Amino acid sequence: MRSPEPLLSPPKPGLPPEEPSTSTSSTKLPGPVPSPILKSSSSRRTHSRSYSQETVTFAEILRQSSRPIDFEPNGNGFAPNSTQLPNFLRSSTRRNSGRIGSQRDLSDDEARFIYINEPARTHGSVKFVNNAISTSKYTVITFLPRNLFEQFHRVAYIYFLILGALNFVPQLGVFTPALGILPLAFVLFLTAVKDAYEDFRRHRSDNTENSRTSTVLTDGEFQPKMWKDIQVGDIIRVTNNETLPCDMVLLATSDPTGVAYVQTINLDGESNLKTRYAKQETLSTPPERMMGLVKCEQPNRNIYGFLANAEINGKKVSLGPSNIILRGCELKNTNWIIGVAVYTGSDTKVMLNNSGAPSKRSRLESHMNRETISLSVLLGLICTIVMVLAGIWLFVHEEDVGITPFYRKYDFEGKNKDTYNWYGKGGMIVFTFMSAVILFQIMIPISLYISMELVRLGQAFFMIQDKQMYHKATKSKFQCRALNINEDLGQIRYVFSDKTGTLTENKMEFQCASVYGSDFSGSSDGTNENITSVKADGVVLRPKTIVKTDPKLHELLRNGTGRDADRARDFFLALATCNTIVPIEMETADPNVRLLEYQGESPDEQALVYAAAAYGVMLIERTSGHIIVDVFGQQQRYFLF
Repeated sequence: MRSPEPLLSPPKPGLPPEEPSTSTSSTKLPGPVPSPILKSSSSRRTHSRSYSQETVTFAEILRQSSRPIDFEPNGNGFAPNSTQLPNFLRSSTRRNSGRIGSQRDLSDDEARFIYINEPARTHGSVKFVNNAISTSKYTVITFLPRNLFEQFHRVAYIYFLILGALNFVPQLGVFTPALGILPLAFVLFLTAVKDAYEDFRRHRSDNTENSRTSTVLTDGEFQPKMWKDIQVGDIIRVTNNETLPCDMVLLATSDPTGVAYVQTINLDGESNLKTRYAKQETLSTPPERMMGLVKCEQPNRNIYGFLANAEINGKKVSLGPSNIILRGCELKNTNWIIGVAVYTGSDTKVMLNNSGAPSKRSRLESHMNRETISLSVLLGLICTIVMVLAGIWLFVHEEDVGITPFYRKYDFEGKNKDTYNWYGKGGMIVFTFMSAVILFQIMIPISLYISMELVRLGQAFFMIQDKQMYHKATKSKFQCRALNINEDLGQIRYVFSDKTGTLTENKMEFQCASVYGSDFSGSSDGTNENITSVKADGVVLRPKTIVKTDPKLHELLRNGTGRDADRARDFFLALATCNTIVPIEMETADPNVRLLEYQGESPDEQALVYAAAAYGVMLIERTSGHIIVDVFGQQQRYFLF
């Protein structure tokens, strides 16, 4: 039985049953000032649930009996006998969800007020941003000035601009001044086209993201709505394997205890599953009748913190980091969740932590800037020497300047002997310096930058077309998002590691075990790769990771007798059950075969559960109330408390 019905717990004798909520969609709540949520600390109470029947945990069962599962021989080896564990009542293992209060009280000035399922009323006094995002760098108006500003961060471009301006000085006698600007203009144009194409892809990605649809409660029914149109206060429904469109407070889940599993790999890079909880006060209320006021802190960049209070259907509850799911998280192992949007668009925590598209510069480009400055200083020194020598020559041959062909001071061919190409000794010295700059400008060739830009474009083309970097699973090619840092590929200057395993691939593997003094550390026969598979609901399930097993230990577990065999079976049963691992089914090419991927917060737990599955004790299903384990072909269900 893969999907058992949840057990119902009887209320404690003497306690009156909870009255159903009488709130309707037309119920109006008071305004944000004064706050209807926060009360004095003396009025806060702690609510809890208790049951008349005594609850016994699975761990207590193991402690009370040395052999919790008796194995009897059958045609396939040893299997559990017909003795079944009693159907004990279950209760939540997490902290009391009915606790009122929070870490600190929020004042009305530093909080935002959100009316659940009333976005128009929420946006009445304060206009919140919409859910559209923008990760692009330029717009049509700001592209030209901002792009030129960023390009002229290269010192060489400023140098070439000064040279182009010198060509337009008529006293220097340059015949075609425009030719000095063409190389720089060509480089600027080529770089601008490249930057425009990169930003166009960002705009296209933003439009694709903003055009995604989610199911939003509208006029009492869940209807598809684009992400960019979602507003603060909307009630949103997200199904399994979907990405959350905004930061939302969890109201209800498909699990009766309000547990949801999310993957935060887009936020913190961790692929393990996190648990989030819905408050008990909101689980039983239908979404169309959900009414309330959420008072939360202003948007901030802290993805691990959340401070809020709420009044939902007349009940006051406190909210914390375990009750909010952030934008970019992916729902896993949960059929559906329902939440209310509290932060949208640029106010979401993931966007507040996004510093925008940076202007990346490679190490080679930074090195070229330093070299350009050095060569410019050398060029200025050479031109200064030429200028000083020219000034000395002018002062020495001052009387001969009038008849010197280059410095003809007078026009002897004209009727009046006015000055001709003579601007004084000081002016002629300055023009000599400028002429020297133009003559020695080849010390910093602009063709080098043109060649580098063309090479970068060629490298990006070949990297995108590289078949070895093609991902067949997603049918996606390599993407070169920043063409300015191609030459930095493979160059590592500093290595920082936050913990063991970042660089060494913290891969945990099950090697051996010791149970009650019995050493199962391997045998002379060596180990082999055992591919265990079980059949459930007509589908064959196999672990995703293959573990090498000891043949003797495997034989002892299946066909062995005696105390050592019983304790070894108990050991692997404990490995498969006493953990926080969540099994997730993955489709394969064969529709009748699925892979079981064990996801959890600890790689140690994953390795142990994979090892138990390889030896015949396979965890198949886990919910907040029960787990299903296949023990050598026989499925058993254990209830959690």
